[in-house]
Order: sequence, then C-alpha cells, then structure tokens
Amino acid sequence: MMTVRAARHFDIVMLAAAMALAAYGALLIYSASLNTYPEGISGLDHPVAKQAALALTGVLITVVVAWTDYRVFGQIAPGVYAMGVLLLIVVLLAGDTAFGSRRWITLGSVQLQPSEVAKLLTIIALARFLADRPREMGKVKNFFLTLAIVGLPMTLVMAEPDMGTAIIFGAIWLGMMMVGGAKPQHILIFLAFLVLAIPFVTLAVLGDYQRERIALFLNPNLDPLGGGFNILQAEIGVGSGGLLGKGLTEGTQTQLNFLQTPTTDYIFSVLGEELGLVGALVMFALFILLLFRGLRAASMARDQFGKLVATGIVIMILFQVFINVAVNIRLLPVTGIPLPFMSQGGSSLLTLFVSLGLLQGVLLRHKQIDFDALKG
Repeated sequence: MMTVRAARHFDIVMLAAAMALAAYGALLIYSASLNTYPEGISGLDHPVAKQAALALTGVLITVVVAWTDYRVFGQIAPGVYAMGVLLLIVVLLAGDTAFGSRRWITLGSVQLQPSEVAKLLTIIALARFLADRPREMGKVKNFFLTLAIVGLPMTLVMAEPDMGTAIIFGAIWLGMMMVGGAKPQHILIFLAFLVLAIPFVTLAVLGDYQRERIALFLNPNLDPLGGGFNILQAEIGVGSGGLLGKGLTEGTQTQLNFLQTPTTDYIFSVLGEELGLVGALVMFALFILLLFRGLRAASMARDQFGKLVATGIVIMILFQVFINVAVNIRLLPVTGIPLPFMSQGGSSLLTLFVSLGLLQGVLLRHKQIDFDALKG
C-alpha cells in the first residue's frame, strides 16, 4: 500500500511531458481533420474530442497503475504474455484489413490494435525472465529462450504484415539483453548472423506487398499517383515547412488532402509543414525530456525487474519516434508506426499511459527495501 510520503516521488515532469505531447498531437489532429470536419469540434464524435477523452482516461490509468505494486505484473507475467500472443493470433484469424495489413480487431465501436498491447506485455515477460536469472544469462540456453520469448510475438506481427513493429520488438530485445546481463559476444554473434541472413530473409519472408514498399521507398516515382503518392507528398510537406511553417491549418499538402493518413502515420508531416522546424524541435524537446525521465526511473529502480521494465519502455518509445519520423522524411520505407502520444488512436495512447504508470510505479517504490533480494 502506498503512503503519502512515498507519493512525493511521483514524477510530475514525466506526466506533464506526456500530456503536453498529447495536447500537441490534438492540435495537429484538429488541423488535419478540417477537411472531414470543416465546422470544427462540434461534438463528441470529433477526432480531437475522442483523443482528449482517451488522454484523460490515460492519465487516470497512469495513476492507478502507478499505485499498484509493479512487481505484481512480474508475478502474472506468463499470463499477460500468453494474452498478448493470443490477441496477435486472433487478429491474424479475424482481424480487419486496411492498407494491405491485418492489424485491428473491432469490438463493437472500439478498434483494438493487439501489436501495441503485445509490445508492453512482452517487455514485462522478458523483464521477468531476465530478472529471475541474474547469474545465468551467460548460458546459451537462456539466450535462446529470450529469443523465443520475443520471437513468437515478433513473428506473428510480421505475418500481419507489420515490419516496423517487428523491428521495435527486436530493438526492445537488444536493449533489455544488454542491461539484463547477456554476454556481449553472444549478442554480437547473433547480430552478425542476422546481417548475413538479410538477403535470404528478403527473398523468403517478405511478401510482394512489402517488396513493393521497399521499391517505392527507393524510388517513389515508380508509381507517383499510387503507392508512391503518400511518400512524395509527405516529403514535400515536411520540406516546404521551412523554419516556422506555413501556419496551423494553412498547410497545402494537409488541407488539400494530399496525405492519406494525416492524423496517424503522417502526423509529423502535418507538423513539419504547418509549424516548421521550430515546431519539430519543440516536439523533440518534449520527447527527450520524457525519455530522460524514463531513464531516470530505470537508474533508480530498486530491483532488476523494475530496471528492465523501465529500460524496455524507454526503448519502445524511442524507436517508435525514430521510425515514425524516419518514414515521414523518407529515411525508412513506409510502415504503420504511430507517433507516440501524438497520433490518433486509442490502443497506442492507452498502452503508452499504462507504460508511464509502470515507470511511475518504479519511482514510487525505489526507496523501499527489497527483502526478496536480501534473502537471495
């Protein structure tokens, strides 16, 4: 049970940075939605109203999760991991298809994206496995078991197909293994094997749809009015924003509806066009602040499980930001990765606020004595 004294460790700065990012995103969603809602926010069905409701719900969830002992999630890690895998199987069997991928499950009026939830549940499961074996991670058997823990949901996500999210699973595994005590030589040998296997994986695993995306990434003018259209328009939008941008609601690519998904995957293009480099730097500053507060939580964790969970969450957010922005400025092929806290979408936003709750929980208990560790 949390005390008032322990509550003073609640990181207001971390939560404020997340809320500022959500508000920033709502501003961009408003601008990007003007074509569909020219009358503005006139009801609860408007994307901004929905996003605001989700963000407020997310803040409440953060507080509830923070006040729950984070070690409880470690105790139920096998169950939550199984639930994540089950959701990924269900979406492959009965999910909704859009833009060539099967990623969503519709439950009444609610759309759930299982891959967003599965990332966090996999972090918890991997953290539990690593924390339970602090002196045994040098064994090859345990190394391969960690690959299996991450590899199963990663493979299911690739089957959707969602290569961007699969990469995030890989980044989470790598970062947590480095913190969790794996031998560097094991990691290096495995990474070298992956690099050598890339040509074979490209031929054997990637489908026609993914190969087409890579080809269009290299040369979007192969299909400038089809698959390459969004790539070109996003690049034009970001490039035309200049230092200060064209002004909120004044971006031509955004307001003339040239972007296919301006409130989700391409929200950074809206930001770059309408608010310019300065607007982008404000966003990056907020993310840097948030990520450093997350690293602070990892460094202050009372136990290895808390440290590993915090590390995994920081890596998850960092790589989502990197991939989303890289796609928008044509550094990576198109993949449906939302910009954390800013893109429209309930699964991503609520999962991120749950993640913040876990980080806060680590901070709230960082000065408590870990009797289990003392016994060990």
